[in-house]
Amino acid sequence: MATLSPAHNVNVTLLFGPLLLGVLLNTLLYGIVLVQVLIYYHRYPSDRPWFRYLVLYLLAVETVDWVADIGVIYEPLILRYGTPEALLVSPVMLRADAILTVLISTTIQCFVAWRLYVVTCSRIIPVIITLFAIVSFGGGVATTIIVSLHPNFADFSQFHLEVGIWLVSTTIVDVTLAASLVYSLWTRKTRGTSTDSYINKIIRLTVQTGSITAAAALLDLIFFLVLPETSFNFMLDFPLSKLYTNSLLSTLNARPWREESVKVHAANALFEQTTSSADQRTSSFAMVQPRSKHTTTDAQLRHSKIRIEIP
Repeated sequence: MATLSPAHNVNVTLLFGPLLLGVLLNTLLYGIVLVQVLIYYHRYPSDRPWFRYLVLYLLAVETVDWVADIGVIYEPLILRYGTPEALLVSPVMLRADAILTVLISTTIQCFVAWRLYVVTCSRIIPVIITLFAIVSFGGGVATTIIVSLHPNFADFSQFHLEVGIWLVSTTIVDVTLAASLVYSLWTRKTRGTSTDSYINKIIRLTVQTGSITAAAALLDLIFFLVLPETSFNFMLDFPLSKLYTNSLLSTLNARPWREESVKVHAANALFEQTTSSADQRTSSFAMVQPRSKHTTTDAQLRHSKIRIEIP
């Protein structure tokens, strides 16, 4: 009796179905990234140059990541269709997935850690966050290396250490960042209706984006550990970088621009450096409350200007 090859034991649906869904979700989120990038450059043409370069960098890496993920599904289903290798050996482009993801996630995490430092003027938590982000980057690089050395699908279940370091570290970073930013914003409420409304908006956005990225990374790890014979983890792994990029872009695009409910004195964005000693290393938007008919003195006018530090 002829011996069946290992390829006959592979469940094609559980292998390529989640890969295809992950690529489709990644493509959808990439389209949202493109829209957000267009909105950003349209709304903030005078933003700080390095902010604009950061957005351009993220767009470039996301484009490479999107092309690589398309290649992940194109290679086995088109180029190697019907061959045993398509079921046994992972696509070449899959080996770049982890490093491309951490090139985006670590950059954004370090950027947000800097935002936290600027707002709080405290180094302890931002430094801890940055260290965990670097550990996450190392885990992503290690995952890419080990997948390149052992590309067979059957070997993936042995990569617990590398994948665990990557995804656990990034989850810790996301949760810590979200909690720290929310606490920092909450303590800066001024009991002014317009001001607090804007702060509440930023708090909601911070919680939502931080929770989404942390949950996606954690579920990615859980699927990888609990369902090692499937590729369900890639449904979340492929779009993970897009979640990070969209979270940052949504925060950048949520800033006031032109004329809104309040007048914004911040031609540049997110962080305005001030020259006074009290505001040194502080970034803020100056929001001017609408002048009341009862406001009659210069002192009252001066007090009507509220500086809000937006992380």
